[in-house]
Amino acid sequence: MSQHLLAPITLRDLTVRNRIWVPPMCQYSVAAQDGIATDWHLMHYGSLARGGAGAVILEATGVLPEGRIAPQDLGLWNDAQRDALRPITELIHSQGAAAGIQLAHAGRKASTEPEWGTPHPGASLPAGEGGWTTVGPSVLAHGDLTAPAALDEAGIDGVVEAFAAAAGRAVQAGIDLIEIHSAHGYLLHEFLSPLSNHRTDSYGGELAGRARLLLRIVDAVRARIPQGMPLLVRLSATEWVEGGFDLDEATEVVTWLGEHGVDMVDVSSGGNAVLPEGASIPVGPGYQTPLAAHLRERTAVPISAVGMIDEPFQAEHVLATGQADVVRVGRAFLRDPHWGLHAAIALRGGAEIVPPQYRRAFRQQLARS
Repeated sequence: MSQHLLAPITLRDLTVRNRIWVPPMCQYSVAAQDGIATDWHLMHYGSLARGGAGAVILEATGVLPEGRIAPQDLGLWNDAQRDALRPITELIHSQGAAAGIQLAHAGRKASTEPEWGTPHPGASLPAGEGGWTTVGPSVLAHGDLTAPAALDEAGIDGVVEAFAAAAGRAVQAGIDLIEIHSAHGYLLHEFLSPLSNHRTDSYGGELAGRARLLLRIVDAVRARIPQGMPLLVRLSATEWVEGGFDLDEATEVVTWLGEHGVDMVDVSSGGNAVLPEGASIPVGPGYQTPLAAHLRERTAVPISAVGMIDEPFQAEHVLATGQADVVRVGRAFLRDPHWGLHAAIALRGGAEIVPPQYRRAFRQQLARS
């Protein structure tokens, strides 16, 4: 019987049925390019909830049109987008899971072609083909992408308000928890990193300046949502290059996030630095869990681990050994939308999460649980 993976967890007023959470994974499926969720999103997220996840966190959702990674992303800058999310949250809830959403601004990595269906996946989208001017902390391009315009103080204030307004709409749409995206080289990570933030004003320089925008957004969102709603942040704990945002700085930022009312930090890595020739990220099963363990040991903030956590006993081990409080299972859930049900049976517990309509298919496995 699993003592960890299938145990509930409570953050503020929300109790989630288990610690198998599905992280945000971009679907690039808004064909109308208006940020409004479609039948694909309803089917996709509902199936993950039915598959035994404790929480399902909707993909990176742009708080502004120019904050989308690609034009096919979800958005939450208007009420039509809010209203399209409600059937999705209701379906997730009907399957026993909590519904989360990741609020995001892609910064200098915005306005790109999606991963499929275009001639140059991941490349900057030309203005004549629907692209737009991107923004960042400084006029520094990411690799071969088009260089952004540097945000001025008014632009920064607008971003803060956009995150807060999107959070308010998420609450109205029935979302249970909100995550702020500050990882993978997108806008808030760009501000955190000395590689991409060369500002000389109060939003640059030492770590406190580079973290100022993130903490302002945390405060603005926390003020806009119910006191009992959990607030999360996703962080790239290292950039895997010398001179970049690193684990020591991440430890300090996580401490500050806890002081500002953040209830959990999801620990990822990379995405902002273009690695030098010959360098590589040590990708492999659970390769980011040591980062999560480091932050869990040195801060008082609950931590979730993510990154090639693909097997039930591997996930159980991450929790049993104290490396994290929650595990996020992403691509394994795409390969098997019933990953959570199979994990519950493998760990000989949690049979109640198998929908009654499906139990005849699991009869022999349930008998052994």
